[in-house]
Amino acid sequence: MLADSQLSAPAGAGIGRRGSGPYASPRHRIRYLVILVALIVAAVTITALLLTWGNQFEPFSEKWWRISRMRATTLVVIAVVTFCQAMATVTFQTVTNNRIITPSIMGFESLYVLIQTAIVFFFGTAGVAEISPLGRFLLQSAMMVVFAVLLYSWLLSGRFGNLHVMLLIGIVIGAGMGALSTFMQQMLDPNEFDVLAARLFGSVGHASTDFLWIVIPVAALAGGAIWFLARRLDVLSLGGEISANLGLRHRRQTMLMLTLVSVLMAMTTSLVGPMTFLGFLMATLAYSITSTYDHRRILPVAWLLGYVILTLAYFLLRHVFPIVDAVTIVVELIGGLLFLIVVFRKGRL
Repeated sequence: MLADSQLSAPAGAGIGRRGSGPYASPRHRIRYLVILVALIVAAVTITALLLTWGNQFEPFSEKWWRISRMRATTLVVIAVVTFCQAMATVTFQTVTNNRIITPSIMGFESLYVLIQTAIVFFFGTAGVAEISPLGRFLLQSAMMVVFAVLLYSWLLSGRFGNLHVMLLIGIVIGAGMGALSTFMQQMLDPNEFDVLAARLFGSVGHASTDFLWIVIPVAALAGGAIWFLARRLDVLSLGGEISANLGLRHRRQTMLMLTLVSVLMAMTTSLVGPMTFLGFLMATLAYSITSTYDHRRILPVAWLLGYVILTLAYFLLRHVFPIVDAVTIVVELIGGLLFLIVVFRKGRL
């Protein structure tokens, strides 16, 4: 009788209550949309303020547009940096299954510092001026990507390939490069060290804007690839065994994602310099307010959060407190404090 009653039930009678999706409930979906719209409105508002605030010339005159274009270049840099940091950090944390570590753990910033230090150490300040800025930019970007790809292919291939071993060796290599950089820096004279320190300090206001024509297409391609493969990230977040059981080639997809992460990190580091905690700040806040594992929901929120935070800090420290060079310091300080809070709450790395 039970079987007959089940067979006689209308088709799909109980299906409406089943299923899975990015939202736990309709209320959760509405909450996400409200957050997304609020971030978009905040981003547009702060952008308009940065473009117009303090511009004393007649609106839409030639001088007014000249100042607005200069400010717009800074906004483009902020948008590119936050895009790269958001995409790279969220992807890296998903692949490593750890929401505390960031891509900088693999030694990207240590390699950047080593390259800049070696250039000043071997060629001096006069040699630095003679080296083509474009050549230096391409060299350091290519070296960071090649370093990461070689590390991934070496430590993730073979029978005993292990992601955690790769992270550990990445930390050790980064520490070694940092020690070598410190050794060379101590042998520089004060004038050379001043030139080097200016290059090692991450700054949005002193970004290499001449190379945006390279950074934007490369970052768009790498970020677009991550967005296109976001469904695979959802599966990778379940772990190696489960993703393999679901038909995903875990090791191959991991190497692909980490390669895309290395490209994004190379672009943002070469553009503005090292920024350790910005990506962590963006990703952590995005996880907390979205409450979903769908990467196509997390990634845009992380990007918008980073853009709003960085532009708001830039606006306040430029027009309210005249210390514009401290923008990255303040953002990194907030990100570092958030990192400590998360570590202390979890009780582990």
